[in-house]
Amino acid sequence: MTATTSDRNLLAGSKRKKSSSLLRYRQRWGWIFISPWIIGFLLFYLLPMIASFVFSLYNFNLATPDQVSFIGFANWRRALVEDPEVIGSFAKTFRFSAITLPAGMIFALFLALLLNSKHVRGKTLMRTLFYAPMMIPGVAATLIWNGVLNEQTGWVNLLLQNIFGIQAVGVEGIRWLQNPSLIYYTYTVMGFWGVGNAMIIMLAGLQNVPTELYEAAEIDGANYFQRLFRITLPMISPVIFYNLIIGVIGLMQYFLVPFVLNRGDGSPQGATRFIAVWFYKQSFSFFNMGYGATIAWLIFIVAIILTIVLFGSARFWVYYAGSEE
Repeated sequence: MTATTSDRNLLAGSKRKKSSSLLRYRQRWGWIFISPWIIGFLLFYLLPMIASFVFSLYNFNLATPDQVSFIGFANWRRALVEDPEVIGSFAKTFRFSAITLPAGMIFALFLALLLNSKHVRGKTLMRTLFYAPMMIPGVAATLIWNGVLNEQTGWVNLLLQNIFGIQAVGVEGIRWLQNPSLIYYTYTVMGFWGVGNAMIIMLAGLQNVPTELYEAAEIDGANYFQRLFRITLPMISPVIFYNLIIGVIGLMQYFLVPFVLNRGDGSPQGATRFIAVWFYKQSFSFFNMGYGATIAWLIFIVAIILTIVLFGSARFWVYYAGSEE
């Protein structure tokens, strides 16, 4: 009996050693497979971030690279206290975001609901067509919109004048890209061109909603809007939350459209001098790399704060089917 027990202990010990050896072997290969990502993250993300923070502590101008000097947090004080354009650019970014973010989310949800409806024919083709503009490079798409919204030859103004009788063409016509009262709404409509990605994500969320919930609601006499607000939106709230986070981060970096259409000069009347545009002007027009690095870090910090706030609010309106609450 003693020998049998001893043999069992040896066998168990041998199995544990083999299991431990196998675990180390798998971990080692796991690290090998993930090492390209780790190396890329260190070289192209973490180290540049550290370098940019170091730059923010220096007076570093590319026009005079031999006159670099350590100035501590003077750039930070300038950005937070002395430069009104920083606060103004953040304010313009938030003002534009308050218009375009809800509009984009609602439009993406509307398209997803439409293309998920059983009453719509040719849904596969329509999904492809709505997503297709995402494949067009951003600069090319922006230049297309520049022609479409031209106050003299753009087909939008021509349609408004020839069909609806609105004075849209000419000196007194509608200047979509030069009117500070219209520019944010113009940019918002242009943003609908690239709504396909958010639409596809929301469509995937809609298709994961259990049909039994809708059947039970119909039996109870719930109408379409009751099913929409009591079932659909709560069930896809994680998808909406994801698109919201991506939208906020993207808008904090909104740069391409104002740069291509308005040359990054803030026209009309400074309305498009968003914070990313001001960062570009300081870094690559005025060559103030130290001050530009400071603005970049402020953008990062504000984006992090907004993301934390959104995650904090998620427990009040985001529903997860597997959660215990």
